[in-house]
Amino acid sequence: MRVPVRNLAGETVGEIELNDSVFGIEPNVPVMHQALLRQLSNARLGTHKTKKRDEVAGGGRKPWRQKGTGRARQGSIRAPQWKGGGTVFGPQPRSYAKKMNRKMRRLALRSALSVKASEDQVIILDELELAEPKTKAMVSVLKDLEIGNASVLLLMPAKNENVEKAAHNLDQIKTLHAHNLSIRDLLGYDYVLMPRESVNQIEEILRTDVSIEE
Repeated sequence: MRVPVRNLAGETVGEIELNDSVFGIEPNVPVMHQALLRQLSNARLGTHKTKKRDEVAGGGRKPWRQKGTGRARQGSIRAPQWKGGGTVFGPQPRSYAKKMNRKMRRLALRSALSVKASEDQVIILDELELAEPKTKAMVSVLKDLEIGNASVLLLMPAKNENVEKAAHNLDQIKTLHAHNLSIRDLLGYDYVLMPRESVNQIEEILRTDVSIEE
């Protein structure tokens, strides 16, 4: 698949051949869905906690004697029916982590990238360098690329403070290093914007003959 390469002024300065095994496969929607659920589940802390009857304070003795009071018998004010008593079957700390093998995770990423590429939502730049970390400079770049107010996932090959600071104040842009690409980010933004070097990094990791551990 060949796509145009643009400069920061939005002008086409060449073409790049995208690897069909990464950007041109038949999308596997069920695997994409499973990968997204896995990432969302793994982001959950699972720290919610309620106290059981043996964890709440008080209740060291019976509130009243067993017989002769005319009231129902009670063993402890820590019982669930009492105000301030323990909770029955309440949430406890747990792990929501889900497992998914590396091949399926990479298939999900390739599927999402292929969807973006087929819908012309992958924009390749010859390079992305800003002289100053100014928000208006990034706004100007988006305007020249005719992206408008659409959301953008900006994939950088390495740390670039000027670019990251310029995009920081724009809610519709997320800056991410290319090797940290995730299915949630790919599906959560309208456009994927990246320089040539980021394309090389992504293809190096995701092509089918590579066995780099994630």
